[in-house]
Amino acid sequence: MAELECPTVMSKLISYLSSLLQRVAESNDLNPRFHPQKISAFHGLTRPTISIQTYLERIFKYANCSPSCYVVAYVYLDRFTQQQPALSVNSFNVHRLLITSVMVAAKFMDDMYYNNAYYAKVGGISTTEMNFLEVDFLFGLGFQLNVNPTTFHTYCSYLQKEMFLLQPPPNIEELSSSSYKSRSTKLLHYEDDQQQQQQEVVAV
Repeated sequence: MAELECPTVMSKLISYLSSLLQRVAESNDLNPRFHPQKISAFHGLTRPTISIQTYLERIFKYANCSPSCYVVAYVYLDRFTQQQPALSVNSFNVHRLLITSVMVAAKFMDDMYYNNAYYAKVGGISTTEMNFLEVDFLFGLGFQLNVNPTTFHTYCSYLQKEMFLLQPPPNIEELSSSSYKSRSTKLLHYEDDQQQQQQEVVAV
């Protein structure tokens, strides 16, 4: 959607997605009973010190992918959590899930994109780990990467509605419960010089 090109809209989108993921992660940290916790390749040994919003802003600054990629990344995260119910989004894995979903979306959506080594540097992880996370994410999605126009516009419209109404993210318990999965399925299935960019990136 052309509206996504607006810097103000993108700022709101980054802020809303960050807030949403923060609430989901904190909910699952405190209430693991909602999902049997599963340790995966995305799970870090400690919680990253960088906030989700700062991390997503960093990705937005350096990845240079199209605005549509962030909507598609959201679609992928939604699909991933639905297909991997034992792997809930929490503070130990949300950062890795974010960088991986955006990278996969950029590769699928954009004609030009950076390689895995660059995304690894943006994400503050090794290239080997980035490669492994990509494969794990793709298998977790069942390689269902296609997002048809109807699905994209439904997700996009939902996000825009939430952002412009300035509503807070859905209730924490709703996000963590199976009822949220049913709701999300219904509502949501709704080159600057690359070398210069690489020099600017400082690992987290």
